[in-house]
Amino acid sequence: MAKEKSLINKIIISYTYIFIWITLSFTVIIYNKYILDKHMYNWPYPISLTMIHMLFCSLLAYAIINVVKLVEPVQMTRDVYLKSVVPIGFLYSVSLWLSNSAYIYLSVSFIQMLKALMPVAVYILGVLFKRDVFKNRIMCNMLSISLGVAIAAYGEAKFSTLGVMLQLGAVLFEATRLVLIQILLTSKGICFNPITSLYYVAPCCFVFLSVPWLVVELPKLREESSFRFDYFVFWTNSLCAFALNLAVFLLVGKTSALTMNVAGVVKDWLLIAFSWSVIKDTVTPINLFGYGIAFLGVGYYNYVKLQALKAKEAEKKVAQVGDESGKFLDDKDEKLARKIESDE
Repeated sequence: MAKEKSLINKIIISYTYIFIWITLSFTVIIYNKYILDKHMYNWPYPISLTMIHMLFCSLLAYAIINVVKLVEPVQMTRDVYLKSVVPIGFLYSVSLWLSNSAYIYLSVSFIQMLKALMPVAVYILGVLFKRDVFKNRIMCNMLSISLGVAIAAYGEAKFSTLGVMLQLGAVLFEATRLVLIQILLTSKGICFNPITSLYYVAPCCFVFLSVPWLVVELPKLREESSFRFDYFVFWTNSLCAFALNLAVFLLVGKTSALTMNVAGVVKDWLLIAFSWSVIKDTVTPINLFGYGIAFLGVGYYNYVKLQALKAKEAEKKVAQVGDESGKFLDDKDEKLARKIESDE
């Protein structure tokens, strides 16, 4: 009974974290779309919006670490920061910039369909950077995902070449960032939680974004005389973005990254349904057919990763049992040797 209750509690906690992450991710995406879309809030300044997020997250992370002192900072050297954190910050800033820019030109539903290409980009880059092994079976799966997304794009009613290029660019930069995190940080034993990650990366992103902002958006904002900065809208939007980072940490920490990937598929379907029913975006049968193919490909990819994860855990258990058995035999041999010595 105790084991059953413990298992039920774990399941409830896991689903609670999944629900929180899906809700916050859903909210941030819809909120960003609402702010940037010209038919809604009509503030088409994605760099400025991203900079507001980074500034808010930087200040809040600084307060949590240095003022409230709820989280310990990571031991960071100047060399590691310049060679590891700065490149990751650059990639993250560009990824967020392009991703937010895509909301101006594409529907929420179609953006989620394009995001299905993330496993493809991560796997290909992983092979190129020798972090993953090339396998024909996995590559065929990646091709099926790509085919499904291509069919969905073909059936998109409001297709925008610029919007697609922006979102594909965001996927490429984000995938590169994820691979470089493994190479530059994880391999060195450096592990960030969301607070320390924002503490080191968010200011870096803010600096990188300020360069295109000065050239692209600042002149337009100076000409925008009718707009009044709504502190409530941007404060709550930034707070949701910050909370989403915490939710990612809780979900991955209490379950696994694979669980988040699976939950992400559920979130995508919810966003597609919301985009069609509430925002009134056009979703065609070809859209759904193509995304259905991509969905099956992503599902199979997650299944293969789950099986590989289970195999690794089984190998660890076998190795652990072997070590314990060897230790037991060594202790037994040592006792026998001592007994022989005492008899002599």
